[in-house]
Order: sequence, then structure tokens, then C-alpha cells
Amino acid sequence: MRRVILACALLALLSPLLARAEISGSAFESANKLYEEGKYSEAATAYARLLQTGETSPALYFNLGNAFFKSGQIGRAIAAFRLAAQIAPRDPDVRANLQFARNQVQGPSLSTGRWQRWLGRLTLNEWTLLAAGAAWLWLLLLAARQWRPGLRSALRGYAITAAIAAGLLCCCAAAALYETRLTRMAIVIAADAEVRHGPLAESQTAFTAHDGAELQVLDQKDEWLQVSAGPRRMGWLRRDQALTPQ
Repeated sequence: MRRVILACALLALLSPLLARAEISGSAFESANKLYEEGKYSEAATAYARLLQTGETSPALYFNLGNAFFKSGQIGRAIAAFRLAAQIAPRDPDVRANLQFARNQVQGPSLSTGRWQRWLGRLTLNEWTLLAAGAAWLWLLLLAARQWRPGLRSALRGYAITAAIAAGLLCCCAAAALYETRLTRMAIVIAADAEVRHGPLAESQTAFTAHDGAELQVLDQKDEWLQVSAGPRRMGWLRRDQALTPQ
């Protein structure tokens, strides 16, 4: 009798979770069907509605990016592909579509440097795990040298190598943290966005950014973002003309 009661209680707890998974899967398939039918704007809306429920996955962001791109919204597509790449940085389809979308952008935009591409090969969690593993290995080697004095000479080279690896990996993890969490990017979603010299509509135009341009956010004031497309291209952009995904 007790087992029956426990089984019923467990089923009651799992039922909402199973129902939610079934609804989410059904909603995802419905959005995919809209995409296959060529209803790209409607498909993008359906994918975005799934994200609002808390669903996140590389496939969801990837399909959302494809739907935005097919509907002519390059900036929103790039934002979705960037989020997919943060979760699955080595997915060849995500990387290819992100680069293809970036190639369609006209005008000034920040390009991804070699160092950033290197950091983007792993997620922040992966860099952190590698750095922690190297640090623990170094500590274990130091402890082994203390416990077994006869092995000090033999383990010296390994300890030095582990220390160097731990230091380099910690630097990579810190740089990945800075790039993903502390560096804010603005992705233009307007066809032609005027970047002005000051945070006022009356300010002169510094340069024009087009749909899909990726700009670094330096500061913000009221409804304006101070952005940069390089050392010589800085100005203020209206917040409603760009997305600032994390």
C-alpha cells in the first residue's frame, strides 16, 4: 500500500514536468512547420514565444536566427546566432550561419579578432573547468613532492609544466569571462541607424550603422548607448535601434 501511495505521489510530481516537455516539443515542432511553409516571420514569433517560457537550447536559437534571416532581419538573426554560439561554440552549422549573416552587413561593424575566435572555441564553463583541473593537478604534484621526497626531482618538471598550464588557462578563463559577461555588445536592428556625436537627437551624425552591425557598448545615458565600431568610430545610438544580448 505504501508503495502505491509513493508511486502516485511521484506521478503527481512528474506529470506537470512531462506535460510541459510535451507542450514545449509540440510548440517547437509547430514553429518548425511554419518555417518549412515559408512563414518566416510567424516562425520567428513562435520561436521567440518559446524563449519567453524559459526554453533555451542551441537548436532553438539557431532556428530563430534562420527565421529572422529569411525574413530579412539580419541584426536579430546575428543576435540569435551569437546566443547559439555561446552554448554550442563548436557547432559547424551555427558558426557557418553566423559568419554568413555577418558577411551580409554593410558599413562599419566590429570584426572578431583572432584572440576572440580562439576564446570562442570553448564556453566559459569549459575554460573554467580546464583552468580548475590544471590548478588541482599542480597542487597534487606539489603535495606528492612533499609526501615522497624521493620523487621531488622526477616530479619537478611536471610541476612546472602544470603551473604554467594552470596560469595560461586561468588567463584564458578570465579573458572569456570578460568577453562574455563584462563586454556589452549592441547589434543594430534598424535599416539605417544614425550614430551621433552626443546623446541628443539634434547632435550631428558621426556615422551610419546598418542592420546587423555589431558595436561595443561603452556607456549609456537615458535612452542612448555610447557605442564604438573601432578606435575612430564612436558615438551615441538610440537604444530602440539595437539589441544588447548577454
